[in-house]
Amino acid sequence: MTKTVLIVDDQPDVRMSANFLLSDYNYEVIEAESPQVALYLLKNRSIDIVLLDMNYTHDTTSGKEGLTFLENIKKENIVANVIVMTAWSSTELAVKAMKMGACDFLEKPWENQRLIQLVKQYCKLDELKKENRAYKQRLDLTQTNVLESHSANMTKVINQLKRVAQTDATLLLLGENGTGKTTLAQYVHQNSARYDGPFVSVNMGAIPETLFESELFGHKKGAFTDAKSDRIGRFELAHRGTLFLDEIGNLTLSQQAKLLRVLETGEYEMVGSSKTQHADVRILCATNANLQAMIQNGEFRTDLYFRLNTLEIQVPSLNQRSEDIVSLAEFFLEKHRSRYHSEELTLTEQAKNKLKSYHWPGNIRELSHVMERCVLLADGESIRAEDILIKPNMELNTPQEREQLPLMPIEKAECELIKLALKKTMGNIADSADILGISQSQLYRRMEKYDINKFELGS
Repeated sequence: MTKTVLIVDDQPDVRMSANFLLSDYNYEVIEAESPQVALYLLKNRSIDIVLLDMNYTHDTTSGKEGLTFLENIKKENIVANVIVMTAWSSTELAVKAMKMGACDFLEKPWENQRLIQLVKQYCKLDELKKENRAYKQRLDLTQTNVLESHSANMTKVINQLKRVAQTDATLLLLGENGTGKTTLAQYVHQNSARYDGPFVSVNMGAIPETLFESELFGHKKGAFTDAKSDRIGRFELAHRGTLFLDEIGNLTLSQQAKLLRVLETGEYEMVGSSKTQHADVRILCATNANLQAMIQNGEFRTDLYFRLNTLEIQVPSLNQRSEDIVSLAEFFLEKHRSRYHSEELTLTEQAKNKLKSYHWPGNIRELSHVMERCVLLADGESIRAEDILIKPNMELNTPQEREQLPLMPIEKAECELIKLALKKTMGNIADSADILGISQSQLYRRMEKYDINKFELGS
């Protein structure tokens, strides 16, 4: 969707210059020669960014007219990303403008790349805020079911998160795949002092080694071959908000060193820039890996571990909170029923018993998928036990089979388990990863290591 930028300046040549520049980057540009006209446009148009000159012909030095404009949009309850501009370099004026709601400050004459970078940055932040508001609405609907629990294990976790949410403490969420660690991180953000800031989530296991710094810290145009424009990194996108680093256990040692520096000092540089920036973010992390074992094996840095685990919380698996299985199933049943516009559906007692007796290797995520299939295949007003399509062969081995497993080198055993999981799931990577208790990216790396072809095994 094309973003709209409003330029407020009483000098036509300044407005024209900004208009030409922004139009080249496919922004829709609207011009206003005074704050009064700008206020009218804000009331009647959807505008993403406002470039506001602080000084006008009536008062060319104090910035009073610009400050009055900021005050007026606040009175009118208008939500706008305002970047203030002035040819008079004044730290005091910039501070006043920021206190009154401006999001950033730009000196005139501006550098074109700086102007474009700011507009891109705040357009992206605006998108994140909208996503966060939408997610918060969805989260509010699910908290009663997913986060409030009848089990002692989960209740303890929620109480811990409530106590620390208002702090800026770094949290490390540990637990199996599908236990809801991302939802818990969102819960912490929405109940923190940073709730109005962005929530930025990064799957650390999905970032290639060569793009790690670019993804996290951003890069300048021309920093490397494919850097055709400036890119804002995740730390900058999460400014004054929360940065959630998921699958932190998948980082290589060199990536860990680069991350450690910014966590220790709060400072980083964009790739291709010598300008040091400061990260004002709260860090939340999650992993299903055994970090203590990784430290013992030299795969994870001790100093990074202690930097991340100011508070370490173990998220229980679904079979450790069995009291919640039925209520969660009923929640997901209603959620998917509403999504697919199906008739009212209820679970029979036999269906509930079947759900409670299953071991749920994929945890809450698997339960959601199972209930979605029930909704799609429902024939009638109730879900019976036979309607719940749980694969009994999702277990790798029966107790008898496990007793017959031969002793073999660890690497060979790992290779055989991966092959067996892929066979059991007919080559489904997500299901295989859930069975093995690892992430999909970890499974792909191990398949590459052992030269395993899922199509040969899963066919």
